[in-house]
Amino acid sequence: MRALYVCLVLSLFGCDRFRYPCQDPDNWETKQCKRPYCAVTGTCPDQLMKPEEVKDESPKISQPVP
Repeated sequence: MRALYVCLVLSLFGCDRFRYPCQDPDNWETKQCKRPYCAVTGTCPDQLMKPEEVKDESPKISQPVP
């Protein structure tokens, strides 16, 4: 029973927090969340989130059609 209480208390500590600052949409426009700064550490929003959750505003490079 004691272990259940410990698990419940520990689970509350992770609420409303992000592991990386660039996971928070409020930080996406900051310098630390823009390439090339975040690409070195792998913490860019497009690297941390699912593609449908990130609105990518960078230009796309099209591949030539063979």
